[in-house]
Amino acid sequence: MYKSNDLKLSQFRFKLPEEQIAQFPSLYRDEARMLVLHRKTGEIEHKQVTDILSLFTEGDAFVFNDTKVVPARLFAKKEKTNANIEVFLLRELNHENRFWDVLVDPARKIRIGNKLFFDEDPTIIAEVIDNVTSRGRTFRFLTDYTNEEFTKKLYSLGTTPLPKYIHRPLPEDLQQQFDEQFRGLPIDEMDHERYQSVFARNEGAVAAPAASLHFSKQLLKRMEIGGFEFAFMTSHMSLGNFRPVDVEDLTKFKSDSERIIIPQQCVDIVEKARETEHHVCAVGTEIMRALEHVAGTGGHIKPYDGWTNKFLYPPYSFSAADSFFVNLYMPMSSQQLMVAAFGGFEEVMNAYNVAVQEGYRFGDYGDSMLIID
Repeated sequence: MYKSNDLKLSQFRFKLPEEQIAQFPSLYRDEARMLVLHRKTGEIEHKQVTDILSLFTEGDAFVFNDTKVVPARLFAKKEKTNANIEVFLLRELNHENRFWDVLVDPARKIRIGNKLFFDEDPTIIAEVIDNVTSRGRTFRFLTDYTNEEFTKKLYSLGTTPLPKYIHRPLPEDLQQQFDEQFRGLPIDEMDHERYQSVFARNEGAVAAPAASLHFSKQLLKRMEIGGFEFAFMTSHMSLGNFRPVDVEDLTKFKSDSERIIIPQQCVDIVEKARETEHHVCAVGTEIMRALEHVAGTGGHIKPYDGWTNKFLYPPYSFSAADSFFVNLYMPMSSQQLMVAAFGGFEEVMNAYNVAVQEGYRFGDYGDSMLIID
């Protein structure tokens, strides 16, 4: 038995067959499988997402992320050499001056002073004005568009920012499976719709809040009829959600910062549920992190508009939510570590191994996991 204080990154490794990394979602959002872990006993049940209706009761609160994924992956050409460059938008630094932090690939070809052009709109030019990290750059976009027009045009050049473990184009056998399942729907159209929650409204994320992707309009209506309470906050998912933990000593890992906005209405719903001894279910690791960032004495939360780089890993005592709805995450990812902190290291690692044995699908387009008492 491991002592949680002594846990190292390598202890979170598990064997995940490549074919169990989901390359596209289930046909319907709420038909994905759901592994239920009872953290007090370690008991495991195998259900579907729609079974949430029978596991919670009237007055229980679900906290959702209403961030909207922007089409952050763009393709450009370098001036003079015409080299193909992939550009990944990270965050807007200055709206008026059109400064953006980005990642570029291959980075070795891009230096301060270089200019990049976009075939789809040659009137937009990106000038490199700073070399932030080994792959990071700061761009100033040059164009005659107004600021409002420019943002719309910039996004129109981009594509859905899928994690690297989702491969496009699909291998031939998976392409055939996709065509059969989605009846010939173009895969980029599917990504545009399904790599976004049905309640997405606040633009700013470059990764999807994966747990939220399982909630269909029909399921939400049934939950509403059942008397469940919905609290919405915004956590703009960063590229750090795709970055694996890369240090064996977990105390030395530095998490990327993310913007979070917790409105008073969200606070009121969560606090009411707690006061009436109802469950509070955090939907997604980014929601749990945001709640714990603002949680004070007794787990009470407060409105907040700012940034967090909180990294949650075992051992950690959670106080804001008592239930956790998540996806099944990649080995040794920050999300997997947070889930283990909430559900218990041995219990969660056992659940992950069971999920592999039972053929569950992992990743942003994969199946789900619910941890309850």
